[in-house]
Amino acid sequence: MSRILLIDDDTELGAPLATYFGRFGLELVQALTPASGLARLRAGDIDAAILDVMLPEMDGFELCRAIRQHSDLPILMLTARGELTDRVVGLELGADDYLPKPFEPRELVARVQAILRRRPAVPAAAADAPLRFEGLVLDPATRSVRRHGEAVELTGTEFDLLHLL
Repeated sequence: MSRILLIDDDTELGAPLATYFGRFGLELVQALTPASGLARLRAGDIDAAILDVMLPEMDGFELCRAIRQHSDLPILMLTARGELTDRVVGLELGADDYLPKPFEPRELVARVQAILRRRPAVPAAAADAPLRFEGLVLDPATRSVRRHGEAVELTGTEFDLLHLL
């Protein structure tokens, strides 16, 4: 079952959506703040994220940018800000899709299923296994790199690029 993280401060949205998503074999969990959402994402058990743009602490655009620095997790922006410029900015910052509020729950599920289908399936054991090459050890589980036993400091983007190679 795919686990979807909804980061939205609307306390009345999560429970009904979770029930609805469950009918389609999707587990929806909600974080009410960007900080709690980022913490949940760091736990590593999330398959896609739905972000509201208007959030406390930081807006959804900043949150999308922060997620993209460390992850290629599928992101769908869900917001009352449905202007063309907002949609374009969201997509340019790394969102995979954008759905303005009000929305139909069935369309939201269909869009989430579509972005999940586009994501390549990698067995969990293979995704977490350290990669070794000529003295270099790259550990996806801890996002760390060692060269001949010495730690190598990399940014999130540098790590992602090295991991792709």
